[in-house]
Amino acid sequence: MTVDSTPDWKRRRFTAVSPMDSESAKARLAAAKEKYGREIRVFETSAASATPSNASDIEETDDFYEFTAEDYYRILATKKEGDACRTKKLRDAEEAARRSRMTKAVIRVRFPDNHTLEASFHPSETIQSLVDLLNKVVTHPELPFYLYTTPPKKQIKDMSQDFYSAGFVPGAIVYFAYNVPKGDDGAQFAGPFLQEEVLSLLGLEFVAEQAVPASQPAPEPVVSSPSIVPENKPSEKKMIKPKWLKM
Repeated sequence: MTVDSTPDWKRRRFTAVSPMDSESAKARLAAAKEKYGREIRVFETSAASATPSNASDIEETDDFYEFTAEDYYRILATKKEGDACRTKKLRDAEEAARRSRMTKAVIRVRFPDNHTLEASFHPSETIQSLVDLLNKVVTHPELPFYLYTTPPKKQIKDMSQDFYSAGFVPGAIVYFAYNVPKGDDGAQFAGPFLQEEVLSLLGLEFVAEQAVPASQPAPEPVVSSPSIVPENKPSEKKMIKPKWLKM
């Protein structure tokens, strides 16, 4: 007998969702936002995407994959030429304008058990605000942990740095790990890493977004009357008798 191992949240994603389920999901997400002070969502990470990757690889477009090394060096050379012609004051003004346009930093924290927590921050908030959130949602906040980006693996140590300065805008992926002492078997550091209440949010954003609209009667098919095409009859030719026959 084949056992369906599809997670419940994925199964909900591809089945019809009633408006009542959608409203319930929205209410639970709103309650979580009120409790933790910001929008959060939880989803599972596939084995392939769980492999450490670039820390800022959120929602790349198709154009991203068509970017070549030649394009990079050409843009880099153009940028250097342009920077040489600009004054520091102008560059600072442009940087301030660019920063003011950024209003959200979407941070995804990936855990060793392939669960991902996503939360939204303001770019001016510090990384410490992310650590404070994790202390509220992890199963064992008393155990020391650290965050890192990869590749290459680099531990995040400056918690006073804001998300914009850290290069985490508009979004970034960071990884969660416990500080396991040397010689420790790590049994107490095993998952689940997120609290049960937080894990219950798994996949709710899909339920909230995919409510089935109210049924509407299907429009009656429009039947066009066939156009009447006049029948082409062969033209009747008047028979003319030759003169010799009239005699």
